[in-house]
Amino acid sequence: MSAPLDSRQLRAFVTLAKTGSFTQAARELNLSQSAVSHSMKALEREVGCRILDKLGKKAVLTQAGEQLLAHAERILAEMSEARAELGRLGKWGQSRLRLGASTTAAQHILPGVLREFKDSFPSCVIGIEPGDTPEMIEALRAHRIDLALNLEPSPGEPLDFRPLFTDELHFILSPQHPWARAGRVNRDEIGRQNYILYKRRSYTSAMIEAYFREEDVVLHSQLDMGNMEAIKELVKLNLGISILAPWTAKAELAAGSLVAMPLGKRKLRRRWGVLHWHGRRMSLVEETFIGLCASVAARMKL
Repeated sequence: MSAPLDSRQLRAFVTLAKTGSFTQAARELNLSQSAVSHSMKALEREVGCRILDKLGKKAVLTQAGEQLLAHAERILAEMSEARAELGRLGKWGQSRLRLGASTTAAQHILPGVLREFKDSFPSCVIGIEPGDTPEMIEALRAHRIDLALNLEPSPGEPLDFRPLFTDELHFILSPQHPWARAGRVNRDEIGRQNYILYKRRSYTSAMIEAYFREEDVVLHSQLDMGNMEAIKELVKLNLGISILAPWTAKAELAAGSLVAMPLGKRKLRRRWGVLHWHGRRMSLVEETFIGLCASVAARMKL
Protein backbone atom coordinates (compact mmCIF):
# COMPACT_ATOMS: atom_id res chain seq x y z
CA MET A 1 0.00 0.00 0.00
CA SER A 2 1.33 3.43 -0.97
CA ALA A 3 2.07 5.94 1.78
CA PRO A 4 -0.48 8.78 2.08
CA LEU A 5 0.44 12.09 0.50
CA ASP A 6 1.57 14.95 2.72
CA SER A 7 -1.29 17.43 3.19
CA ARG A 8 1.14 20.37 3.32
CA GLN A 9 2.57 19.39 -0.06
CA LEU A 10 -0.95 19.06 -1.47
CA ARG A 11 -1.89 22.50 -0.15
CA ALA A 12 1.23 24.03 -1.70
CA PHE A 13 0.50 22.24 -4.98
CA VAL A 14 -3.11 23.51 -5.14
CA THR A 15 -2.02 27.06 -4.31
CA LEU A 16 0.68 26.92 -6.99
CA ALA A 17 -1.76 25.48 -9.53
CA LYS A 18 -4.20 28.33 -8.89
CA THR A 19 -1.62 31.16 -8.92
CA GLY A 20 0.71 29.73 -11.57
CA SER A 21 3.55 31.49 -9.77
CA PHE A 22 6.09 30.17 -7.25
CA THR A 23 6.51 33.69 -5.92
CA GLN A 24 2.78 34.28 -5.41
CA ALA A 25 2.25 30.79 -3.95
CA ALA A 26 5.11 31.32 -1.50
CA ARG A 27 3.57 34.66 -0.43
CA GLU A 28 0.12 33.11 0.18
CA LEU A 29 1.59 30.15 2.06
CA ASN A 30 3.96 32.27 4.15
CA LEU A 31 6.89 30.22 2.86
CA SER A 32 10.04 30.94 0.92
CA GLN A 33 10.02 30.36 -2.83
CA SER A 34 12.73 27.74 -2.31
CA ALA A 35 10.56 25.89 0.22
CA VAL A 36 7.68 25.73 -2.28
CA SER A 37 10.03 24.48 -5.00
CA HIS A 38 11.48 21.75 -2.76
CA SER A 39 7.95 20.74 -1.68
CA MET A 40 6.90 20.27 -5.31
CA LYS A 41 9.98 18.18 -6.10
CA ALA A 42 9.25 15.98 -3.07
CA LEU A 43 5.62 15.58 -4.18
CA GLU A 44 6.73 14.56 -7.68
CA ARG A 45 8.97 11.91 -6.13
CA GLU A 46 6.03 10.66 -4.08
CA VAL A 47 3.65 10.34 -7.04
CA GLY A 48 6.37 9.10 -9.39
CA CYS A 49 5.82 11.54 -12.27
CA ARG A 50 6.10 15.18 -13.31
CA ILE A 51 3.11 17.27 -12.26
CA LEU A 52 4.47 20.73 -13.20
CA ASP A 53 6.29 22.30 -16.11
CA LYS A 54 7.98 25.70 -16.04
CA LEU A 55 7.24 28.05 -18.90
CA GLY A 56 9.33 31.10 -18.16
CA LYS A 57 8.23 32.32 -14.75
CA LYS A 58 4.91 30.47 -14.94
CA ALA A 59 4.18 27.02 -13.49
CA VAL A 60 1.91 24.96 -15.74
CA LEU A 61 0.24 21.66 -14.86
CA THR A 62 1.04 18.54 -16.81
CA GLN A 63 -1.75 16.07 -17.61
CA ALA A 64 -0.82 14.12 -14.45
CA GLY A 65 -0.86 17.40 -12.52
CA GLU A 66 -4.40 18.16 -13.72
CA GLN A 67 -5.59 14.79 -12.48
CA LEU A 68 -3.80 15.24 -9.15
CA LEU A 69 -5.36 18.70 -8.74
CA ALA A 70 -8.90 17.31 -8.89
CA HIS A 71 -8.07 14.78 -6.17
CA ALA A 72 -6.09 17.24 -4.07
CA GLU A 73 -8.89 19.83 -4.04
CA ARG A 74 -11.39 17.18 -2.91
CA ILE A 75 -9.04 15.88 -0.20
CA LEU A 76 -8.33 19.35 1.17
CA ALA A 77 -12.04 20.27 1.10
CA GLU A 78 -12.91 17.15 3.10
CA MET A 79 -10.12 17.86 5.58
CA SER A 80 -11.40 21.41 6.00
CA GLU A 81 -14.96 20.15 6.55
CA ALA A 82 -13.75 17.62 9.12
CA ARG A 83 -11.85 20.35 10.99
CA ALA A 84 -14.94 22.58 11.00
CA GLU A 85 -17.13 19.75 12.32
CA LEU A 86 -14.67 18.98 15.10
CA GLY A 87 -14.49 22.68 15.91
CA ARG A 88 -18.26 22.85 16.28
CA LEU A 89 -18.23 19.79 18.54
CA GLY A 90 -15.62 21.41 20.72
CA LYS A 91 -17.69 24.51 21.39
CA TRP A 92 -19.98 24.81 24.43
CA GLY A 93 -23.28 23.09 23.81
CA GLN A 94 -22.28 21.71 20.42
CA SER A 95 -22.37 17.94 20.51
CA ARG A 96 -24.43 14.86 19.79
CA LEU A 97 -26.27 12.53 22.11
CA ARG A 98 -27.23 9.04 20.95
CA LEU A 99 -29.89 7.63 23.23
CA GLY A 100 -31.50 4.25 23.64
CA ALA A 101 -34.78 3.85 25.52
CA SER A 102 -37.58 1.39 26.05
CA THR A 103 -40.79 2.33 24.26
CA THR A 104 -42.40 3.02 27.65
CA ALA A 105 -39.62 5.38 28.75
CA ALA A 106 -39.56 7.02 25.31
CA GLN A 107 -43.28 7.76 25.53
CA HIS A 108 -43.65 8.81 29.17
CA ILE A 109 -40.27 10.10 30.38
CA LEU A 110 -38.15 11.28 27.45
CA PRO A 111 -40.46 14.08 26.18
CA GLY A 112 -40.17 16.01 29.45
CA VAL A 113 -36.43 15.35 29.68
CA LEU A 114 -35.67 16.41 26.11
CA ARG A 115 -37.80 19.54 26.39
CA GLU A 116 -35.60 20.78 29.26
CA PHE A 117 -32.41 19.38 27.73
CA LYS A 118 -32.89 21.43 24.55
CA ASP A 119 -33.04 24.61 26.63
CA SER A 120 -29.47 23.95 27.81
CA PHE A 121 -28.10 22.46 24.59
CA PRO A 122 -30.19 23.84 21.71
CA SER A 123 -27.67 22.79 19.05
CA CYS A 124 -27.06 19.26 20.31
CA VAL A 125 -27.97 16.62 17.73
CA ILE A 126 -30.07 13.90 19.39
CA GLY A 127 -30.72 10.41 18.07
CA ILE A 128 -33.05 7.90 19.75
CA GLU A 129 -32.98 4.13 19.24
CA PRO A 130 -35.96 2.30 20.81
CA GLY A 131 -35.59 -1.12 22.37
CA ASP A 132 -35.77 -3.20 25.52
CA THR A 133 -32.87 -3.71 27.89
CA PRO A 134 -31.22 -6.66 26.03
CA GLU A 135 -31.32 -4.72 22.75
CA MET A 136 -29.93 -1.61 24.41
CA ILE A 137 -27.08 -3.60 25.95
CA GLU A 138 -26.17 -4.80 22.47
CA ALA A 139 -26.41 -1.24 21.10
CA LEU A 140 -24.07 0.01 23.85
CA ARG A 141 -21.68 -2.86 23.16
CA ALA A 142 -21.66 -1.93 19.46
CA HIS A 143 -21.20 1.79 20.34
CA ARG A 144 -24.35 2.74 18.41
CA ILE A 145 -25.65 4.67 21.44
CA ASP A 146 -24.08 6.58 24.34
CA LEU A 147 -26.73 6.14 27.02
CA ALA A 148 -29.79 3.94 27.51
CA LEU A 149 -32.84 4.67 29.66
CA ASN A 150 -33.99 1.20 30.63
CA LEU A 151 -34.45 -1.39 33.33
CA GLU A 152 -31.49 -2.51 35.42
CA PRO A 153 -29.65 -5.32 33.59
CA SER A 154 -28.72 -8.67 35.02
CA PRO A 155 -25.47 -8.81 37.03
CA GLY A 156 -22.31 -9.46 35.05
CA GLU A 157 -22.82 -7.01 32.20
CA PRO A 158 -19.83 -4.66 31.63
CA LEU A 159 -22.06 -1.62 32.18
CA ASP A 160 -22.55 1.08 34.78
CA PHE A 161 -26.12 1.67 35.97
CA ARG A 162 -27.29 5.04 37.34
CA PRO A 163 -30.55 4.27 39.21
CA LEU A 164 -33.40 6.75 38.78
CA PHE A 165 -36.52 5.24 40.33
CA THR A 166 -38.22 1.98 41.35
CA ASP A 167 -41.72 0.99 40.28
CA GLU A 168 -44.07 -1.84 41.19
CA LEU A 169 -46.03 -4.08 38.84
CA HIS A 170 -49.79 -4.51 39.32
CA PHE A 171 -52.64 -6.34 37.68
CA ILE A 172 -54.20 -3.90 35.21
CA LEU A 173 -57.77 -4.72 34.26
CA SER A 174 -61.07 -3.40 32.97
CA PRO A 175 -63.56 -1.95 35.45
CA GLN A 176 -65.93 -4.65 34.13
CA HIS A 177 -63.66 -7.49 35.24
CA PRO A 178 -65.03 -9.55 38.16
CA TRP A 179 -62.00 -8.72 40.31
CA ALA A 180 -62.57 -4.99 39.79
CA ARG A 181 -66.26 -5.36 40.60
CA ALA A 182 -65.48 -7.33 43.75
CA GLY A 183 -62.66 -5.00 44.77
CA ARG A 184 -60.22 -7.88 45.37
CA VAL A 185 -58.14 -10.44 43.50
CA ASN A 186 -59.29 -14.04 43.73
CA ARG A 187 -56.00 -15.88 44.28
CA ASP A 188 -57.40 -19.18 43.01
CA GLU A 189 -58.27 -17.63 39.65
CA ILE A 190 -54.89 -16.01 38.87
CA GLY A 191 -53.59 -18.91 36.78
CA ARG A 192 -56.81 -19.19 34.74
CA GLN A 193 -56.99 -15.60 33.50
CA ASN A 194 -56.37 -14.47 29.93
CA TYR A 195 -53.18 -12.40 30.08
CA ILE A 196 -52.12 -9.74 27.62
CA LEU A 197 -48.45 -9.19 28.42
CA TYR A 198 -45.55 -7.23 27.03
CA LYS A 199 -42.95 -9.09 24.92
CA ARG A 200 -42.23 -12.55 26.29
CA ARG A 201 -38.45 -12.12 25.89
CA SER A 202 -38.33 -8.81 27.75
CA TYR A 203 -36.84 -8.36 31.21
CA THR A 204 -40.30 -7.57 32.58
CA SER A 205 -41.76 -10.79 31.21
CA ALA A 206 -38.94 -12.80 32.80
CA MET A 207 -39.54 -11.06 36.14
CA ILE A 208 -43.27 -11.84 36.01
CA GLU A 209 -42.64 -15.51 35.25
CA ALA A 210 -40.11 -15.76 38.09
CA TYR A 211 -42.49 -14.05 40.51
CA PHE A 212 -45.41 -16.41 39.86
CA ARG A 213 -43.11 -19.43 39.76
CA GLU A 214 -42.27 -18.67 43.39
CA GLU A 215 -46.00 -18.42 44.06
CA ASP A 216 -46.53 -21.86 42.45
CA VAL A 217 -48.78 -20.27 39.84
CA VAL A 218 -48.55 -20.84 36.08
CA LEU A 219 -50.03 -18.16 33.82
CA HIS A 220 -51.56 -20.44 31.21
CA SER A 221 -53.25 -18.18 28.67
CA GLN A 222 -50.99 -15.41 27.38
CA LEU A 223 -51.10 -13.05 24.41
CA ASP A 224 -47.71 -11.57 23.60
CA MET A 225 -47.62 -7.94 22.37
CA GLY A 226 -44.89 -5.39 21.78
CA ASN A 227 -47.14 -2.32 21.86
CA MET A 228 -48.10 -0.97 25.28
CA GLU A 229 -50.94 1.17 23.94
CA ALA A 230 -52.50 -1.82 22.18
CA ILE A 231 -52.26 -3.86 25.39
CA LYS A 232 -54.16 -1.19 27.32
CA GLU A 233 -56.85 -0.92 24.65
CA LEU A 234 -57.49 -4.68 24.69
CA VAL A 235 -57.66 -4.68 28.48
CA LYS A 236 -60.18 -1.80 28.38
CA LEU A 237 -62.38 -4.04 26.23
CA ASN A 238 -62.15 -6.70 28.97
CA LEU A 239 -60.50 -9.15 26.57
CA GLY A 240 -57.91 -10.02 29.21
CA ILE A 241 -55.82 -8.54 32.00
CA SER A 242 -52.26 -7.29 31.98
CA ILE A 243 -49.43 -6.80 34.45
CA LEU A 244 -47.97 -3.29 34.20
CA ALA A 245 -46.60 -0.47 36.32
CA PRO A 246 -49.46 1.96 37.09
CA TRP A 247 -47.45 4.98 35.88
CA THR A 248 -47.55 3.57 32.35
CA ALA A 249 -51.39 3.77 32.47
CA LYS A 250 -51.67 6.91 34.59
CA ALA A 251 -54.18 8.68 32.33
CA GLU A 252 -56.40 5.60 31.95
CA LEU A 253 -56.39 4.91 35.69
CA ALA A 254 -57.29 8.54 36.42
CA ALA A 255 -60.14 8.38 33.89
CA GLY A 256 -61.42 5.12 35.36
CA SER A 257 -61.11 3.20 32.09
CA LEU A 258 -58.59 0.85 33.75
CA VAL A 259 -58.13 -0.42 37.30
CA ALA A 260 -54.88 -1.38 39.09
CA MET A 261 -54.77 -4.10 41.73
CA PRO A 262 -51.76 -5.49 43.68
CA LEU A 263 -50.23 -8.79 42.59
CA GLY A 264 -50.18 -10.00 46.19
CA LYS A 265 -48.60 -9.45 49.58
CA ARG A 266 -45.17 -9.83 48.03
CA LYS A 267 -44.23 -6.90 45.79
CA LEU A 268 -42.74 -7.19 42.31
CA ARG A 269 -40.52 -4.16 41.84
CA ARG A 270 -38.25 -3.04 39.01
CA ARG A 271 -35.37 -0.54 39.00
CA TRP A 272 -35.09 1.97 36.18
CA GLY A 273 -31.99 3.94 35.37
CA VAL A 274 -29.46 5.04 32.78
CA LEU A 275 -26.97 2.54 31.35
CA HIS A 276 -23.58 3.44 29.93
CA TRP A 277 -20.37 1.63 29.09
CA HIS A 278 -18.31 0.80 32.16
CA GLY A 279 -15.44 3.16 32.89
CA ARG A 280 -16.27 5.64 30.14
CA ARG A 281 -15.96 9.26 31.21
CA MET A 282 -19.26 11.12 30.99
CA SER A 283 -19.42 14.36 29.01
CA LEU A 284 -21.24 17.45 30.28
CA VAL A 285 -24.06 16.72 27.81
CA GLU A 286 -24.48 13.17 29.15
CA GLU A 287 -24.30 14.19 32.82
CA THR A 288 -26.92 16.87 32.19
CA PHE A 289 -29.22 14.36 30.50
CA ILE A 290 -28.94 11.92 33.42
CA GLY A 291 -29.63 14.69 35.93
CA LEU A 292 -32.72 15.79 34.00
CA CYS A 293 -33.98 12.19 33.90
CA ALA A 294 -33.79 12.08 37.70
CA SER A 295 -35.58 15.46 38.01
CA VAL A 296 -38.39 14.54 35.62
CA ALA A 297 -38.89 11.14 37.28
CA ALA A 298 -39.13 12.85 40.68
CA ARG A 299 -41.72 15.33 39.40
CA MET A 300 -43.72 12.46 37.88
CA LYS A 301 -43.54 10.80 41.33
CA LEU A 302 -42.24 7.60 39.82
